[in-house]
Amino acid sequence: MNAVAPLPSVPFALIAESVASARTLEELVRPLLEVLEAVTGMESTYLTSVDEAAGVQRIVYARNTRQMQIPERLCVPWNDTLCKRALDEERMYTDDVAGCWGDSDAARALGIQTYVSTPVRLEDGTLYGTLCAASAQPMPLADDAQRALRMFSRLIGQQIERERLLGRLQEANAALAASALADAVTGLPNRRALMQEMTRRIAHCQRAHEALVVAFLDLDGFKAINDRHGHDVGDRFLASIGRALSGALRADDFAARLGGDEFVVVGTVAHAEGEHAIDAFRDRLARCTRARFALGEVTLDYDGASVGVVVAADDCADAETLIARADAAMYAVKRARRGTTTAR
Repeated sequence: MNAVAPLPSVPFALIAESVASARTLEELVRPLLEVLEAVTGMESTYLTSVDEAAGVQRIVYARNTRQMQIPERLCVPWNDTLCKRALDEERMYTDDVAGCWGDSDAARALGIQTYVSTPVRLEDGTLYGTLCAASAQPMPLADDAQRALRMFSRLIGQQIERERLLGRLQEANAALAASALADAVTGLPNRRALMQEMTRRIAHCQRAHEALVVAFLDLDGFKAINDRHGHDVGDRFLASIGRALSGALRADDFAARLGGDEFVVVGTVAHAEGEHAIDAFRDRLARCTRARFALGEVTLDYDGASVGVVVAADDCADAETLIARADAAMYAVKRARRGTTTAR
């Protein structure tokens, strides 16, 4: 065999720059694969992920500079891979793949003769995947290359941990933000979310010359339900009303619990349909709250909420003013239902 020229030392400046500037796994791995190619002299370097439960290995990122091509997103059966055999046998390097693992269909198909890999593990020891280099020619493995593989696998594992931690933090922040805008009893948006949504819709109506429909719902007799059956039943009733409202919403409707036994639903309609939408909007919402509700050990036949509806078109006011107008319209409905002019 002809003598092989010494392999270059690991370019630590490039590694340091990659680690310092990388914001994603890809931004870290691609420069490392370039360095790995330089220190191993091999024609393909690549990072894989392993799903042991599904029994598959995938090529996540790859660098191919000569004849051999290890395609990214290639998915192969885990048990047939060189990586699996290398891990099982604790053989991280060979320049005679055919002699060691001649029955590997994947190696034969890719034409791999020299192969080196190291596992990429997370902090708890879980196997994420492997960092590999391969060649169709017999290649020696320098000490620098072995050290580079081990160091790179640690860097990659740390980056994966950072990204997963960041993802968990983002999910937690999103959950906190959502909980700050959600009513704990009904799951509907709360007053704060309602004000934000109405402010947005008012601005939209002013630009698009559309009409904003605002409905104010009050649950008649809710205090009596609480007094007779207790607050647990009262909360179940509120949650049932929330679900009933959600089921009655049109695509562009938005429902929220204002507080107590009061709810607000807003919708956007064409300017010309504004005044004509009032009766239909009110009837739809009143009808969905008129039902028999199973509340644990209590079954309640409820005659529906009092619903007041107003429309704001080109003269869209602020959210508080529109809610107050809808509240006043609701009072009128409530008085009519009681058959008296006495206020609630």
